Amino acid sequence: MTKPRLRGPERDHLRFCFALHRAVSGSGDSCFSPYSVASALGLTSQATQGETAAELVRLLAGADADVTKQAELLRAAATLEERGRREPPVLEVANTLWAAEDLPLNEDFLGSLAAWPNGGVKSAPFAGDPEAARRAINADVSDTTHNLIPELLQPGSVGTDTIASLVNALYLKVAWVHPFQENRTEDADFHSPSGTRRVPAMHQSELLHYAARDGWQLVELPGAGDVNALILLPDNDLATAESTLDEDRLAGLLAAKKQKQVRLSVPKLDLEMRASLKPALAGLGVRTMFVRDADFTPLTPDPRLFVDDVVHQSVLRVGEQGFEGAAATAVMIRTLAMISADPVELVVDRPFLLLVRHAPTGVVYFFARVVEP
Repeated sequence: MTKPRLRGPERDHLRFCFALHRAVSGSGDSCFSPYSVASALGLTSQATQGETAAELVRLLAGADADVTKQAELLRAAATLEERGRREPPVLEVANTLWAAEDLPLNEDFLGSLAAWPNGGVKSAPFAGDPEAARRAINADVSDTTHNLIPELLQPGSVGTDTIASLVNALYLKVAWVHPFQENRTEDADFHSPSGTRRVPAMHQSELLHYAARDGWQLVELPGAGDVNALILLPDNDLATAESTLDEDRLAGLLAAKKQKQVRLSVPKLDLEMRASLKPALAGLGVRTMFVRDADFTPLTPDPRLFVDDVVHQSVLRVGEQGFEGAAATAVMIRTLAMISADPVELVVDRPFLLLVRHAPTGVVYFFARVVEP
């Protein structure tokens, strides 16, 4: 049996992906961006110290406890190779500290922020006009995400006691190396927990990387810019199988993949999720930043700050030509004031998982659970 081969930071990133997936997915469809959440939390860890920072670092970096390696991984995944394709990939990332005009900021943190992809500071009138501040943040996120996320922050999410927000926004559009033929897309059965339903299914027969072991089948769909999509189809019920799927089992599947002729059928997807991540993060051990013992001294000498909420929204559309996705995460800070002769046939007609990854680094841009497509 092939042993998993994952570098430390990549393994830590996947561990974070699965932990957050279990915390937010529930029993139905879900879609979130590990890249966006990890970026926002990584920035927050650099804006904090003491136990506030330690909890974030443990979640992001695990036993390694070195969040800088995670930051380096995320920065590497923020640049895609075009390699002369007619339709180059599009990746836009922004990391922004929105701060009240009168909030004193420490230069060391501003230097750290500048090292992140498109990292910068913008001012917002939180105290004087919180609704204008909310509109400004939403407009900036909408611009980065090509209008896929026009309103990350809902009415009432910004108050006069909001003093800062750390926001990551991400947009990704990638064409398939092997597009699906649109005239082959047709309705097919998908067996979901609520019953069999008809969904638009795409079809192709191509040489693809494929693996089958440990109760799972994996097929890798290559895209432009070294971005690929991994379809993970369990042999049996998804809800039962995914409880045993972790970074090591995925590493085993990735290590076992070989090029095979695959006849693939997979649904077209249009997924969206909006969530407050505060309960999920608290369940994963990140608690101190949400209470008045939070220490944001590296960000500002103002001692009265804590995180009110972490808001996340993600959109993922998968079609014949490729996929398009956007995500945004806002940390809201308040004050106290091989080729086979026989083809493999894979019919994705029941609940499955889908990961969109940056192949060179292993960073996961999107992690989706498809139950009712």
